[in-house]
Amino acid sequence: MTNFQVIIIGGGPIGIACALECEKRGWHYTIIEKGALTNSIYNYPLNMRFFSTSEKLELDNIPFISNQPKPNRDEALEYYRRVVTSNNLKIKLFETVEAVEKNQNKFVITTDKNQYLSEKVIIASGFYDLPKMLNVPGENLPKVSHYFTEAHPYILQKVAVIGASNSSVDAALEIWRKGGDVTMIVRGEAIGERVKYWVRPDMVNRIAEGSIKAYFNAEVTTIDEKSISFKTTEEEITIENDFVLALTGYRPNLEFLKNIGIEFSNDNLEKPVYNQDTMETNIKGLYLAGVICGGQETHKWFIENSRVHAKLIAEHLDGILIEG
Repeated sequence: MTNFQVIIIGGGPIGIACALECEKRGWHYTIIEKGALTNSIYNYPLNMRFFSTSEKLELDNIPFISNQPKPNRDEALEYYRRVVTSNNLKIKLFETVEAVEKNQNKFVITTDKNQYLSEKVIIASGFYDLPKMLNVPGENLPKVSHYFTEAHPYILQKVAVIGASNSSVDAALEIWRKGGDVTMIVRGEAIGERVKYWVRPDMVNRIAEGSIKAYFNAEVTTIDEKSISFKTTEEEITIENDFVLALTGYRPNLEFLKNIGIEFSNDNLEKPVYNQDTMETNIKGLYLAGVICGGQETHKWFIENSRVHAKLIAEHLDGILIEG
């Protein structure tokens, strides 16, 4: 059983930031990532452009040069790949952590491939892997997806896009521009206020001119092979439909944290409890970093404002770990 000083769970930008701090200090560490490197970004839509500018996505002052101020998905993937390879960061990809248990002064980390011991554990697992389900009949049909990659499969198809966030608006506009017949089904009263400021007016105008149909204060009730049904405050509606993109958001794997024994706030946001100065949880030696810190409040932490977590953790560990 391999023994580490630090194991980092999650190979996204914040997990990489934590690894950079470990590498600088000569600690014996590794990242364990259940998918590809920066798996969440890899699963973003092919043409997605970040809300943040490139300098706000940089790690450890390593320059991120992009063609435009706001980089796209491919530029981000290349940047984080180069950060990992140029700094020889240690990482195990396509390996899923199944359990973390503390045994006296060591953590036992069990994956689907191996078992490890570590003095400290950092969880930086993000939230993009678990979609928020509609919980309606027909949601498991092959025509339904909770992720959008590209518009090509939806050309000349009747597509229902559920939601009004960045992901749903981007998908609806791209599919419409490729020739899809798009209907948006939105639970709220309008397109979300958090939608990128240069995109939201485009969507509002497309709805106003009738290019994209939209139903507000609407809730899906049933999905069938050739139709989708939903109700508004005024009526129940069924429309013809070929594909459904249920882009209603994603949630962190909080059950994983709870099974480890991490304490949570007593509110609907289910925020894990941790020391904001050190990022250490109620379990001594176990730290949180990145989006996972917000619990269900997934819009609180981003790459740009949670990069500091890596330094807070490393500074706390400076007084604990001996260089290995």
